[in-house]
Amino acid sequence: MALGPVSTDALAWAYAECESLIRRGDRDRWLASLFAPAEARPHLQALYAFNHEIARVREIVSDPLPGEVRFQWWRDALEGEARGDVRAHPVAAAIIATIARFRLPRVAFTNLIEARTFDLYDDPMPTERDLEGYCGETSSMLIQLGSLILADGRDCGTADAAGHGGVAYAIAGLLRALPWHASRGQVYMPLDLLARHGASRDDILARRGTPAVRAALAEMRAVACRHLSAARGCMVNMPPIIIAAFLPLCLVEPYLQAMENRRYDPFGTVVEIAQWRRQWLLWRGARRGARGAPLTC
Repeated sequence: MALGPVSTDALAWAYAECESLIRRGDRDRWLASLFAPAEARPHLQALYAFNHEIARVREIVSDPLPGEVRFQWWRDALEGEARGDVRAHPVAAAIIATIARFRLPRVAFTNLIEARTFDLYDDPMPTERDLEGYCGETSSMLIQLGSLILADGRDCGTADAAGHGGVAYAIAGLLRALPWHASRGQVYMPLDLLARHGASRDDILARRGTPAVRAALAEMRAVACRHLSAARGCMVNMPPIIIAAFLPLCLVEPYLQAMENRRYDPFGTVVEIAQWRRQWLLWRGARRGARGAPLTC
């Protein structure tokens, strides 16, 4: 069922709500979006707001079933089959308009929702390959969709760079969120990686910072670094117009480096970078990208 036209004022309100949402809830991507061209910025922020809405479902439901219901509502909304006026939801109105404006593949959004179903349960992440697949359908796909938005719907051949870059950014984020995830019974560290170092899922849930756990975490950081390096290698001669979609990658290495500090407590507070430094790193990345140079930290 096709949705009718949405007024300009209603869409402007929806996009403004998206910016407000990610400014509060996804600061890194919000800061990165400010380097996008003004005409594309609201659409990029709508994409990030959609991701934020899906990613936070686990936080706002009491058990998996209500989460599954919310995910189905989003699937129906994207396909034009949801009951009621979907456009009353600002993020839904904005992302549906953005998908239509840039001819974005809807399957990418439904795949992201499907991957996020993992978040609703406390099932273990079986293998490193499974983790990379999860990161690819979520974080990597956001970069690829952002590139399409910034290129006005054109594919600039960024799939490999987005794939590796998204995995690197997602792993860094999962490592940062380790204390929070462990407190609610979730473990994103792959069982095969833990086993290689003699660590277990129970160690993570019990927040035991044993030598085995620390060795497993070090390997996770190494995996993120390998993907980051591969992403940089794929970004040679990348069109400057799409660089804003990749800017969050400028923060991966500083986050990982903060975890290399000998005083780092993996189960303590979430690792952060001062906002002034994040802004400076993103600004420097944008400057390099404008010259066609690969992003560095």
